[in-house]
This record gives sequence, structure tokens and C-alpha cells, in this order.
Amino acid sequence: MRAAIFRKGDLVADTIPDPVPQAGQVLVKTLACGICGSDLHAFHHADKMVEAAQRSGSSFTMDLKRDIVFGHEFCAEVLDHGPGTEKKHKPGTRVCSMPIAVTLNGEKADMQPVGYSNEMPGGFAEQMVLNEMLLLEVPNGLPTEQAALTEPMAVGWHAVEKARLTDNDIPLVVGCGPVGLAVIAGLKIKNIHPIIAADFSPARRKLAEKMGADIVIDPAAHSPYKRWSDEATPEGYDPKNLMTLLGMGPQLRPGVIFECVGVPGIIQQIFEGATRHARVVVVGVCMEQDRFEPFFGINKELNVQFVLGYTPEEFALTLHHLAEGQIDGAPLVTAKVGVEGVKEAFSELGNPEKHAKILVEPWR
Repeated sequence: MRAAIFRKGDLVADTIPDPVPQAGQVLVKTLACGICGSDLHAFHHADKMVEAAQRSGSSFTMDLKRDIVFGHEFCAEVLDHGPGTEKKHKPGTRVCSMPIAVTLNGEKADMQPVGYSNEMPGGFAEQMVLNEMLLLEVPNGLPTEQAALTEPMAVGWHAVEKARLTDNDIPLVVGCGPVGLAVIAGLKIKNIHPIIAADFSPARRKLAEKMGADIVIDPAAHSPYKRWSDEATPEGYDPKNLMTLLGMGPQLRPGVIFECVGVPGIIQQIFEGATRHARVVVVGVCMEQDRFEPFFGINKELNVQFVLGYTPEEFALTLHHLAEGQIDGAPLVTAKVGVEGVKEAFSELGNPEKHAKILVEPWR
């Protein structure tokens, strides 16, 4: 089969052996697979990614001397069933799945992350093997390109769920790339308003509005933290009043700040801009070393929550949100390429004015 392969630090289009489903697995045809920011980082900094995962105690590993096929945001079509499957989904059924493949070895199970494994090719290949127990049928009528957004949208929904939101909260989303846009979509479903979003990119700010942001800020022109404070300040609030300090007068509405950038320095910037008692949800995956001053968090009594991924229930619910029209992911898809176009797509995704989400269609 044809695939875009990460080989010796480069991306090449080549032919590799077709995968063979093992016990409990299903062979699928990749219909569409999104390029994730994690894929871009793995391409440029795979050695650091593997080393950091090992130091953090993760079982995640990749042998960088061997071929790897990226791609974990996919919609696929069932082709065949391996041994020991119940054949719940007939050939031709469109499915989504959490990007995990489990191979049974006696009483032990070998779990591999689809898209970051030497053994299990990801969605930048024409075919994959997935586990039958994790397959979710795509509801009738949901376009394939939107079904392929289930995984990245689930990341945003998980972050929103972890934030423990109340009706009185005012959220601020810092960064409006795919992760930030997914968070905005989740906040809209939760009906938490006003949703404030900030990004330097005009194109991303427009997408934030389409996804449901009420107030969109260009940080180069205005402070998003000042705008948040303006929205959170009730009539009669006086921070110098003794009754206010004792919590007996009008109080600022609670703040929840979602860090969706994932580059060094952003957490410190949020610590400096946040108001007292704010909750900070770190969704952006920073793969570099970072520094921040704990005194800001201590002085303001900030609550910091790091999040990653999603639960099976959140993944399934996100597919439902897409199918029911609660999330319209169509504006996010800005281009489609075949396996020969993946390397160029990786380069073009560096320009936020040009692209948000590029889908790989391996059979294209």
C-alpha cells in the first residue's frame, strides 16, 4: 500500500506491506486523516519527543531508525475482519476510533498508539488495523471530512470537561489554532458565555468567531486579560473597598483561562495576566523546556490543570456532537492532499493565515 512515511528524519511517499489484522482487529481503508500539531513536532523533534516521553514515565516509544507512519485523526471504512471478531461492522461501514491498537499475546496485551508506532501504521497510509471494540460507526449523513475531526475536537471537549465550569465563569482561550478552536466549540456546547478568544492571526480570529467565540482579541492591539477583567467586573465592584476584600461586596466573575498555544513563555504570560483565583487549563502541548515564576501562582492562588487526550466516553460524545450539528467543523478544513503531498502540507501548516487543518486522503 502507499503511505507517507517518516523515514530517517524525512517524509517520503513510498509503498509498504499491507497490514494484517490480528485477533480482535479490523482492517480498514483510510478515508481521511488530519495532520495534527503533534505530527509536526514529531517530524521536527522526534528525538526530543521520545526522550521526554521516556523521562516522564510514559510507555510511548518509537524506534527512529525504523519507518513510522503518522496519522491519528481519521475516518475509515471497514474492509475485513481478523480472527476472533464479532463482525459488528460490515465491510463498507464508515468508522472512527480512538487511535489505539491492541495486540493480544496470550494473557498480555500490547498497546500501540496508532500513528506513533513502528508496528501500527497511522492514517497517512491507505490501510490501517484497528480494534473492533473501539470502533464507532459514523452516523448517517455526517461527511467523512467532519468525522475525521472527532479526535481533535475530543481534545477540546476533554479540556472543557476538566475545567469544572460553572454558569458564572468567563472563559478566555489563548491561542486559536485547532486546539483552541476545539475548546471554543466545547464552551459553546456548554453554553458558557461570553467566550473570549485571543490570537495574533487574523485568519484564526475569524475561525474563532465561526466556532462560537463572542469576543475575539488581537493581543498586539489589546490585552485579552484587560478585556476579560472588563467583562468580569460587576457594577459596584471596588477592589479597594474593605467589604469587597472580605468577600461581602460585588465580586469579579470567576475566570478560566485555556492555554492552547504550547510554546515556552505562555504559561508565565498567563500567570502575569490572570486575576486572583483564576483556573488555568493547559491544553497546548509544549515539548520544550519552559520556565515560570511560582510566586505569581502563589500570590494569586491560581489553580493549574494540565490535560491530555480524552476518555472513550468523551470521544464518542464528540462524534455525536459533530453528527448532531453542535460542532460545525467544516470551516477548519482548508485543504486535502494525497500521500505525495504530505511533506509540503507539513510546511504549509506553518502559515496560520493559509491553513487550519489539512486532511490526508491516502487514496487520492
